[in-house]
Amino acid sequence: MSIKFALLCLLAEQPRSVGKLKSDFEVRTRETWPVNVGQVYQTIQRLARDGLIEVTGSDTGASGRHTEIYAVTDTGRSELATWWRSPVLPPPNDRDDLVIKTAMAASTSGPLPDGMDFASVLHNQRLAVLDELRTLTRKKSEVPPSTAADRLQLERRIFDLESQIRWLDQIEALPPATETEEN
Repeated sequence: MSIKFALLCLLAEQPRSVGKLKSDFEVRTRETWPVNVGQVYQTIQRLARDGLIEVTGSDTGASGRHTEIYAVTDTGRSELATWWRSPVLPPPNDRDDLVIKTAMAASTSGPLPDGMDFASVLHNQRLAVLDELRTLTRKKSEVPPSTAADRLQLERRIFDLESQIRWLDQIEALPPATETEEN
């Protein structure tokens, strides 16, 4: 996940230092997506270079270390507003490892190694997905229902895996590709 807009969002609320951005980001995401201070610093440098944020002051932390305080610019607010309005869709040509593996298993002439075949590749995938779904469902029961990042991440992962099961069912029901379709 690009943290560019997450950092812009935090800076739109109030000016912050790099260290404060890192800690506030992790609090907001409930450490679902840990980020290192170097990544935050590099992102801040790019945002400043692009005119989306600016240094508005400095502070001396408890350790006596000097830190710069950053705030979002009008250009940054405009870009953030565009981001809020823009839906997030997966790229249409995203290389999905499972699709590639399934296509290769379906189109390989002769047996696959270790006695595997197309059906067993799908079966193994289904078992792994069901096992992961059970694990996530248990975790979900331990996380209070809310729009907190950890719950959102669990819900999204569960829906993605349920979708994968439906996709496997659909693929399993399809007839094999003909030689003309494969070429």
